[in-house]
Amino acid sequence: MIGDWKQGRIKDLIDSLESGVSVNGEDRVPAEDEYAVLKVSAVTYDVFDSRAAKPILDGEIARAKCNPKAGQILISRASGTANHVGACVYVDRDYPNRYLPDKLWQTVPKAHGRVNNKWLFYVLSSAKIKSGILNRATGTNIKNITKEELLSLAITIPQFPEQTAIANLLSTWDEAIEKTERLIQAKERQFRCVVEELIYKSVKYGIWDEVHAGSLFKERKETHRDDLPLLSITNDQGVIPREETNRKDTSNEDKSKYRRIFPGDLGYNTMRMWQGVSALAECEGIVSPAYTVCIPGEKLIPEFVAFLFKTPFMIHRFYRYSQGLTPDTWNLKFRHFSEVKVPLPSIDEQRKITEVLSVAQQEIDLLKQLAEKYKTQKRGLMQKLLMGIWRVRTDKEVA
Repeated sequence: MIGDWKQGRIKDLIDSLESGVSVNGEDRVPAEDEYAVLKVSAVTYDVFDSRAAKPILDGEIARAKCNPKAGQILISRASGTANHVGACVYVDRDYPNRYLPDKLWQTVPKAHGRVNNKWLFYVLSSAKIKSGILNRATGTNIKNITKEELLSLAITIPQFPEQTAIANLLSTWDEAIEKTERLIQAKERQFRCVVEELIYKSVKYGIWDEVHAGSLFKERKETHRDDLPLLSITNDQGVIPREETNRKDTSNEDKSKYRRIFPGDLGYNTMRMWQGVSALAECEGIVSPAYTVCIPGEKLIPEFVAFLFKTPFMIHRFYRYSQGLTPDTWNLKFRHFSEVKVPLPSIDEQRKITEVLSVAQQEIDLLKQLAEKYKTQKRGLMQKLLMGIWRVRTDKEVA
């Protein structure tokens, strides 16, 4: 017990958890005014997506029940992704045209209770509760937690004024994160418009010559460089050290066949180039044989090519030239990559385009770093505030 905080369980704060029912719906995104049943993916940590839903068929509408209500918490009781079991969101308004499925719960407040639901939402989102839920979740392919298990989780409960003060403080960080992410989205839309103007229009109207990639690139096949660090080629982080990917290391112990990649090389995932997984190397190392490493020729500025290869029309070309019977086997080896037509503006124009796009991309990257910094700060605050390590002065105490 911490001062005037009390030990309790989640069931001490809410009356029960209500859920909806599985109803049949159309497989399309519903309009806001359509009656629709939510998908489980509508609820992830901190995010409620009311568009992740299926319009309810006319004959099924009578069976639908339980709309998301302002001030309540939605909780996922089951998910194919273990880390999403227990994911929850705070509902900021009523959604009369959306209905819960049987795999989503909504909190039901006690008739005579006094709890700040925004504070409770932060508690349910905390690392401690997440860990408790994962420890109790059962199932192999689909992880599930029962109402009884969830409601029995132990928590430490401050007085209502301090609940409110904690919720208000953490909400400040949520607002900063939300504003930053909205700005990122706006900057990314702007970036796409700039790419459309500077690159796609010139391709669409045939202003630039187009040549086969084989005349512009050579394949780097250097191996037996076990002395170099192991790198990974990612879709959104570029070429980075393998340990920074936060994925299990499945690389071979014998790395003699791993390929050297050098600053200025373009590397791509041979099996996923049709999805645009390519990046420009800024450091030297080795990559798995699952990657293809290309050396840009003298007619190319590597940074320009990195932007070019992320455009939708080029990704579609890589898709068309990929080989294989199913998406799981599609691949774009260098000999087929060589056949892809690549737009070729002058070196001077490549340089100017690169300068504009690099500035825009750097601005987006800085905003993403800021958003991640806010999230890290919030996680630290949650741990200290919700465990009572740091106390918050209430309005009554300040007065």
